[in-house]
Amino acid sequence: MKRFFLLAVVAIYATSVGAATWQPAEEPTSQNQQNQSINDADSISLVEIQQIEVNGVRAKHDTPIAFSAYSREQIDERNYGEDIPSILANMPSVVISSESGTGIGSTSLRVRGSDPSRINVTLNGVPMNDAETHSVYWYDTPDLVSSIGSLQLQRGVGTSTAGTGAFGASLNMTSAPISAEFAGRASLSYGSFNTAKQELSIASGLLGGHWAVEGRLSHISSDGYVERAASDLSSYMLQAAYYKGGTMVKLLSFGGVAKVYLAYTGLSLDQIEENRRYNPEGEIWGYRPTASGDVEYAVVGFFDDHTDNYTQLNNQLIFNHVFNDKWQMNATAHYTYGNGYYRNYKNDQKLAKYGLSPIAVGDASVARTNLIRKKSMVNDFGGVVASANYTSDRLTLTMGVAMSLYDGAHFGEVSELELAPTFPTTEYYRNYTTKWDASCYVKADWLVARGLKLYGDLQYRHISHRISGVNDNFDDVTGALQRLDVDRRYNFFNPKLGLHYTFARNHSVYASAAVGQKEPTRNNFTDIREGEYPTAEKMLDIEVGYGFNSKVVDLSLNGYYMLYRDQLVQTGELSDTGELLARNVPESFRRGIEAMIEVRAARWLSLGGNATLSQNYIENYVDYIDGVAFERGRTTIAYSPSVTTGAFVDFHTHGFAARFSTRYVSKQYLTNGEYEDLTLPRYSVSDLDLSYTMSTKRVERVRFGVKIGNLFNAKYCASGYGGSWLEGATLADRKSWSCYFPQATTSVLANVTVNF
Repeated sequence: MKRFFLLAVVAIYATSVGAATWQPAEEPTSQNQQNQSINDADSISLVEIQQIEVNGVRAKHDTPIAFSAYSREQIDERNYGEDIPSILANMPSVVISSESGTGIGSTSLRVRGSDPSRINVTLNGVPMNDAETHSVYWYDTPDLVSSIGSLQLQRGVGTSTAGTGAFGASLNMTSAPISAEFAGRASLSYGSFNTAKQELSIASGLLGGHWAVEGRLSHISSDGYVERAASDLSSYMLQAAYYKGGTMVKLLSFGGVAKVYLAYTGLSLDQIEENRRYNPEGEIWGYRPTASGDVEYAVVGFFDDHTDNYTQLNNQLIFNHVFNDKWQMNATAHYTYGNGYYRNYKNDQKLAKYGLSPIAVGDASVARTNLIRKKSMVNDFGGVVASANYTSDRLTLTMGVAMSLYDGAHFGEVSELELAPTFPTTEYYRNYTTKWDASCYVKADWLVARGLKLYGDLQYRHISHRISGVNDNFDDVTGALQRLDVDRRYNFFNPKLGLHYTFARNHSVYASAAVGQKEPTRNNFTDIREGEYPTAEKMLDIEVGYGFNSKVVDLSLNGYYMLYRDQLVQTGELSDTGELLARNVPESFRRGIEAMIEVRAARWLSLGGNATLSQNYIENYVDYIDGVAFERGRTTIAYSPSVTTGAFVDFHTHGFAARFSTRYVSKQYLTNGEYEDLTLPRYSVSDLDLSYTMSTKRVERVRFGVKIGNLFNAKYCASGYGGSWLEGATLADRKSWSCYFPQATTSVLANVTVNF
């Protein structure tokens, strides 16, 4: 709070020095005009050449693909320190959730019902998804949003890109371009649940006409809405570039250190009723006396270090070159280092699950006790992505290649046993993963006739995935830990074809068909029955749309039909080691309509909204409960709301801005069996963002902002999980259990940002 107050004082002082805040700047001399023209030209050229690195993956306004995008300015307006999913919350077909309840720490993103492992994420064309789980853990790159120049969320298969296959969406981001002039930014946020952010960035501008350096340091912390779901996130970003004419070489390094208290166990409805902020993670169970003089087995405390700790360092060496007005190229070498662990306090554990023999306690032999375990991983991920772009009056051609290697190790140890204080730290499992990924693509935009464009995109991808060693899953039947010996190779050909037609000046229509294919995740291989390995998934994505764009109104309608073959879904079965089993289901699909509108009613007022109506089904689904198969016919895919909507009103005048936004998510099923007692209730949540921006001769811009989250204090849950068991032999004997993740009630985040 003191830091926030000090920066606010500095900002107010800067805006009050001299009475120049509202005075026009002096007219420049002719020499000043000439220097300014040179600087402007350098700035434009430098920005343009830095954008080459994403030309290969970005959709354009006339690409027959559904997408939404934010510019740097729009990102900055939403940047209070929350993770990137929170920034995207009001985009069409998007659902976000947060384990801590605040949007900081462990957050996740779903698009059209597709989970994070099906959303391809890149930064400057470089894959960000974990090679094994296919997900992005946003707290591993803290405050990345402060270094993002622009982002584009493509819904559906999208354009060909590097990394894991996009089965629901692809999110491609660019790092912010280096400023051609000396600049800096200081930003502080503080608000509810002791949430705080401190950020400082400095850019050198062009040095000697060729060199530029920029850096950022950030720290974000929060106690979390959920008890003990604290986050402590430190990060950095460094860019150094050499620029000459049409060539730029840039070194980009970013990353951070994250410490997050675990909160991945949800609450039952009874627990929510009693205390919706309760966090069962880290519970220490033991015997304690009661008021009546008896002894009960209950929670006697919490383990302080029940945390996830991770360090990730991302490095990119980027080369951009413009040959002439038709040809340009980009090549990026990248390397990511990851090292981390999480520590758990585990109550009443069977020692055999950890490869340990019973221990002697006095005259007794004890096979169960409380213990502390630590699961660790270390990994290296590196490769190259490159593309070449050709542009003429009628044809735009892009060719690209990507190659990467992931090498990682997972290992775990028992560090303490409650009944054996001198127990030495003992490793109980270790396994290794190697994954090769290589792809190439060619894309073409051809202006066939006036207003009519033909789009084609052909991609080939090869994956080689090897897992070996001992896993942490314990088999009660064999009495041993799971041994892994996975060696799988995949070859995917993913064609895409589309048409875009612009007519009557402001109107356009498009249609496209695209094939996407995706390999299984690590868990799909580890949580199996002996000899039953999953196959790759395949999808045909058909999209049709209409758009209208004018100075006053932007309107778009998009229809999609995503037909899956062999989609991997959890069936309710248990693997040999007791984990939930995912199986390929032969037929499933998603179809829906997405509508978006924005009206600029006046210079000071704009409003709009979006809505998605969808059906998401598995054909002939078989649900397994306690090993008994029940044919359920056509069922709704879990976590797939049939209705999502969003709306906003934006008022802005003379530096003041007020933005009200609201979003609605309909009921979701927690399992694929479509049981009404296993649902996530519908919810609606609204936010209000107020800001005032001013400038002086000494300071380029000062922005004061306040975000009121969940304005109407809705008590809702954005995610959950559950299951069933049988008390008899029929479906009528089915009973259920479920857990939910409550999100924060009304909260406030204040921010002051000074750009100089």
